[in-house]
Amino acid sequence: MNMAKKHIYFVPGLAASTEIFRNIKLPEDEYVMHIIEWKIPKKKESLSDYAKRMANDVREKDAILVGVSFGGVVVQAMSEHVSLQKLIIISSVKSRNELPKRLRFVQKTGLYKIAPTSLVVSAKDLTRFAIGPRSRKRLQLYNEYLHVRDKRYLDWAIENMVTYSREKPIAGIIHLHGDQDQVFPIEHIENAIICPGGTHIMLLNRATWVVDQLDKIVTNN
Repeated sequence: MNMAKKHIYFVPGLAASTEIFRNIKLPEDEYVMHIIEWKIPKKKESLSDYAKRMANDVREKDAILVGVSFGGVVVQAMSEHVSLQKLIIISSVKSRNELPKRLRFVQKTGLYKIAPTSLVVSAKDLTRFAIGPRSRKRLQLYNEYLHVRDKRYLDWAIENMVTYSREKPIAGIIHLHGDQDQVFPIEHIENAIICPGGTHIMLLNRATWVVDQLDKIVTNN
């Protein structure tokens, strides 16, 4: 008997293009992969309203939704507007309590309001913001994927990442995280499936592990 294919939707990380998922190879006889591209936010658009527009791209009921890094924050907001089978985040955070100290500091002081994102326009600058200063050896690998440079998007995305305010994790959310993640350090992360040696870019360089975990999560239902 032929089983219906599972529809799995992906949202990339901050400023990342859909190419970020090119190493994610799920069995084509079991899955249909959809990648949702970033939209340009409307003026003063809330995260919830933006997420509702993104959720309109999820065509199937009870689909699987996966978000990476800032995309993980967005898919959590999207889950309020669409019926899902699974909600999965990768290299992301489930609540404000999982944010690193440096982002909490920026949040409390409001520094993000006076640090113009117009200065963050090169792939190198974007990567430093997204990956952290200790990961410069990985810059070249990640640079080719950071293609969303529109200032309206960057202003909006950075503000919503820095001011992330969810108090408690969504029930049933599944979290994949690397124990060497330097953007969201593992010591602040709770209840995650840990990738040994995984960094913030494990979607690129640990893709086989990520695919195996996704398949297990969906198969075990």
